[in-house]
Amino acid sequence: MNIGRIPLLLTHWPRQIRLFGGIFVAAVLSLSWAFDFPFLEKQILARYGQARLGLLREWQASLADARKSAELEKLRKVNDFINRHVEFDEDLSIYNYSDYWATPLETVGNGRADCEDFAIIKYFSLKDSGVAISKLRLVYVKARLDDGGAPRLQAHMVLAYYATPNAEPLVLDNLVAEILPASQRKDLQPVFSFNSEAVWNGVAGNSAKGKAGIGQLSRWQDLLLRARKEGFD
Repeated sequence: MNIGRIPLLLTHWPRQIRLFGGIFVAAVLSLSWAFDFPFLEKQILARYGQARLGLLREWQASLADARKSAELEKLRKVNDFINRHVEFDEDLSIYNYSDYWATPLETVGNGRADCEDFAIIKYFSLKDSGVAISKLRLVYVKARLDDGGAPRLQAHMVLAYYATPNAEPLVLDNLVAEILPASQRKDLQPVFSFNSEAVWNGVAGNSAKGKAGIGQLSRWQDLLLRARKEGFD
C-alpha cells in the first residue's frame, strides 16, 4: 500500500457519503458475521479447488478453539494462526489491483494477503470467537520501516483491541508477531481507525473520538457486503 492513498481516501469521503445512503448503511450495520462453513467449503472448492480446503478447515478448528478461551487468549490464538498460515503478498500480485480489500474467504482461498487483508480476517475471526465489535478497530497507520537502507514510512493497517472504551489498545500486526500495547509500537503513527459502527480520527478512546458514519468508507462497505454473500452472515 502506498502512503499517498491515505490522504486520497480521506479526500474522497464526502463523495462516498453521497453515493451510499442511509438504507445501505443500515444494511451493513445489520451484519452479524456468523460463519456458514458448509457454504464456505462449497465456494472454496468451486473457486480455488480441493487443495485449499485444508486451510479453511484448520481455520474453522482454530476458531472453535478460540471461542472456548479467555478474551486475551482469543487475541493470541487468532493472531498467531493467521500470521503463521497466511503468506504476505501485494494486491497487484494476488488480484491484479493496486489496492483491493479481500474477504476472509478470498484470503483463505489464496493463502496470501497484504496488510489490510491480515487485519480484516483477524477482525472477522475475533468477532466470530465472541469478541465485541466495540472492542475492535482496524487502524490505518504510517509504519516506519528500516530494511537495511534509510528508514522510510509505509502505509500500513493493523487491528487494535480495546479491553474497555478508554483503554490503551493492543496491536495485532503481521509485521510484528507479538501483540503489544500501542505505546510500545513507536514504529506506528496512527492516522484513522474504524469498525462496522464508526470511523475515528486516530485511535483515541470514546471521550476523544471524531465519530462519523461508516458511509465514509465505501471500500469497507463493499467488503462487508461481499463477505455476507459468501456466508459470513
